[in-house]
Amino acid sequence: MNTALSYAQEHSDRFVGELKELLRIPSVSTDSAYADEVRRAAHWLTDHFDAIGMETTDIIETDGHPIVYAEHITDPAKPTVVVYGHYDVQPPDPLEEWETDPFEPTQRGDRLYARGACDDKGQMFMQVKAAEAYLSAEGELPVNLKYVLEGEEETGSMAIEKYIKSNGERLDGDVVLISDTAMFSEETPSITYGLRGLAYAEITLRGPNRDLHSGNYGGAVDNPCNALSRIIAGLHDEDHRITIPGFYDDVRDLTENERETYAQLPFDEEAWMDTLDIDDVRTEGEYTIFECLTARPTLDVNGIWGGYTGEGAKTVLPSKAHAKLSMRLVPEQSVPDIYDKLEAHLEAEAPDTMELSMRRLHGGDPVLVDPSIPAMQSAKHAMAEVRGKEPVFVRNGGTIPVVADFQQHMGLDSVLMGFGLDSDAIHSPNESFGLDRFHQGIQAIIRFHDHYAEMEV
Repeated sequence: MNTALSYAQEHSDRFVGELKELLRIPSVSTDSAYADEVRRAAHWLTDHFDAIGMETTDIIETDGHPIVYAEHITDPAKPTVVVYGHYDVQPPDPLEEWETDPFEPTQRGDRLYARGACDDKGQMFMQVKAAEAYLSAEGELPVNLKYVLEGEEETGSMAIEKYIKSNGERLDGDVVLISDTAMFSEETPSITYGLRGLAYAEITLRGPNRDLHSGNYGGAVDNPCNALSRIIAGLHDEDHRITIPGFYDDVRDLTENERETYAQLPFDEEAWMDTLDIDDVRTEGEYTIFECLTARPTLDVNGIWGGYTGEGAKTVLPSKAHAKLSMRLVPEQSVPDIYDKLEAHLEAEAPDTMELSMRRLHGGDPVLVDPSIPAMQSAKHAMAEVRGKEPVFVRNGGTIPVVADFQQHMGLDSVLMGFGLDSDAIHSPNESFGLDRFHQGIQAIIRFHDHYAEMEV
């Protein structure tokens, strides 16, 4: 391990240069105009795996964007770590809010700015460089490694679930290692043991057969935008609890120990609000801000539109109104059940004057991992050695659908050892990643493999 650590330190500048090459590829998976660039990123990664000495590399074709696979089996008797990551990125919009070109990586201070710098190219590439350090410095790995890197995480991970279901033998291992999450803070390193799930839907209310003149028809024809606004306004009560019947039936609440751990975290609510330029919050009942951010279910409107939204005035009564809703779910809620309850509630609330339809776009189930398992303890030791402070185990409010897929279809738990921070502004303009954390992540992953190899698996 020591020679691998030294190798990573000696080649740190080259590692950053190679990351910049990958970041220059605009692998935006949500826009078909970038399909060739997504494919280019996949081939860049397989070429890189070949260059660092991985035994097997493969481009796996799917109905969407390709999956990159690579493996190196040192000894079948050793534990096998399946490494998951994604090489696709979010669209860079709005471009005018970027200080520099989102696809020309720019270093300012100790931060590297680019779309995908943190989510997830920067963090995923830490996993690749850790393997190179072992292979180049020591000629072998302390564990067997299998990499599965997808190009559709930002669009719902449709292909990867199908691949996991049908390729269990190829992906067989002991644990999944993922770097696609954030730490609690710079001062408080953390490892994620729980993720919220996601159910995303699009709603349409249809009224008259065309947009109408609001002077000639207003007052007699029911307005879909008005009706949809009323329905959405009624989805929360005064305590900010979701009003869909049965929504909370299966929610596993935080335990007393979990709430005590949360209470000890140095979460500065005033400072958190200051970063968002807000004066107050809207939380659910008696729960704290951090509990609501990570361990309670939510329902949010992500977009709402209908009628005329251009410049100036156009006096129409809209024919249709639309909204997109996302619901973050917690254990033991399930995506199909929540979809059913949402659709039943919307149909009950829709006026008789209109037709309601709902599209189920994509989702992922919530996940919990036992912090006491050997892999989680290996991650804790590795991160403590690199960060100089023992990490805390926390839940994360986001969703990584593949974590539930690995757990449900293969019985594999995932270690979510990420080095991001909220200040990295993922999905936003001026996304960045601290290069100190990039290098620390490589060092921690090297140490994780060594610790995990020595543990009773």
